[in-house]
Amino acid sequence: MFRPVRKRNLASAAMLAGLLSAPPAAQALSYPPLFGTNEARSNNIAMFPKWRGTLDRYFEEARLPQDCLPGLMTQCLLKDWQTFLAGQEGQDPLAQLSAVNAEMNRRRYVLDPPNWGIPDYWATPLQFMEKNGDCEDYAIAKFMSLRALGWSNDSMRIVVLKDLNLQLMHAVLVVYHEGQALVLDNQIDQVMPAEKIRHYRPIYSLNEDSWWLHRS
Repeated sequence: MFRPVRKRNLASAAMLAGLLSAPPAAQALSYPPLFGTNEARSNNIAMFPKWRGTLDRYFEEARLPQDCLPGLMTQCLLKDWQTFLAGQEGQDPLAQLSAVNAEMNRRRYVLDPPNWGIPDYWATPLQFMEKNGDCEDYAIAKFMSLRALGWSNDSMRIVVLKDLNLQLMHAVLVVYHEGQALVLDNQIDQVMPAEKIRHYRPIYSLNEDSWWLHRS
């Protein structure tokens, strides 16, 4: 379970589903060492049922009607999300990262037990926008938003790590852009190069079809 930390200082639904399921870019990315660790890749994503369940629920939500009708909060949130994403289309890549990070960081941090009644729940973006969430929910919402904007699966990972300063588990989104690993973090307002963050120790990272084990 991820613990709370105070933050420092769409096109259509069908398009969202289509972009998320699009194949990774043909050209393999070169990944710089993440927070100074070595990593080993595996395609056995079945080891992460919470993540697979989030992806399945996401595709179900993408089939919701697009009209925002009174009393249908989820549909209104979907429309709001689509409007936000439409405003980011065609923007500079770094501007997109900054906008998505800021938009999702506006949400309130809520622990899973009071929010969902279970120790650990990985929410879809719409669930997160409706009920807020904890750190992996911020990271998931950012991942899905950027996928909908055309960022490739291979260019992003949700990273589960330990915050060495706070001695707590945490999760962030890392985006690889122009040879650099950039961190989108609910604890930090700005998008930060991973090399400038020294107090994170990654344990594992994952995207739609792969996961990586990190070792010092």
